[in-house]
Amino acid sequence: MTAAAHRLGRRPVDKVAARRSELAAAALKTLAERGYAQTGLRDIAQNSDFSHGVLHYYFADKTDLITHCVREYKERCATRYDEVVATATTAEELAAGFLRKLTETLTDEAPMHRLWYDLRNQSMFEPAFRADVAEIDLLLERMIGRIVTRYAELSGRTPQVAPPVVYAVFDGLFQQALLRQLAGVPSAAGELRAAVGQVLPHLVR
Repeated sequence: MTAAAHRLGRRPVDKVAARRSELAAAALKTLAERGYAQTGLRDIAQNSDFSHGVLHYYFADKTDLITHCVREYKERCATRYDEVVATATTAEELAAGFLRKLTETLTDEAPMHRLWYDLRNQSMFEPAFRADVAEIDLLLERMIGRIVTRYAELSGRTPQVAPPVVYAVFDGLFQQALLRQLAGVPSAAGELRAAVGQVLPHLVR
């Protein structure tokens, strides 16, 4: 157990979790703008209302903070389409709702998605990231699986591709669109919408 973990172990768990979430939310903007390699705890402290000492008290190091930040953000992302799945009454309505929210998150939250891909790439070099990245990837895979399963049900069809493959397809399309969005390509969101809309019907039979 690290010194930070030992200190935190003496505090009420719910208060610690709430404080960590508060600090993570404050750190996200700096992390999303600067990326993993360019950001340290001192950089985050300088761009927030919290001191370096406070950050270090609640997080053992930069890795601990970044994984906590991205995990909380992606856990919210994993429920992004739940309302669409629950309320759509036709396959066309589901597809339209999915594509709308997908392009919205591309344009509105591009820096956050960039941070996620940065962390996922770093996990190939940093063993400390791997378990969290794998867990987040599974959450996102299940999210996409719910979309395709419901789309198939509303179409009177069945899914034809295994969930990991479906996720890989959509993730690849999204990452390509994100690169264009970050490069300032005006058509990035429209191209993503068109590509996903073209692929979706071919995933069911």
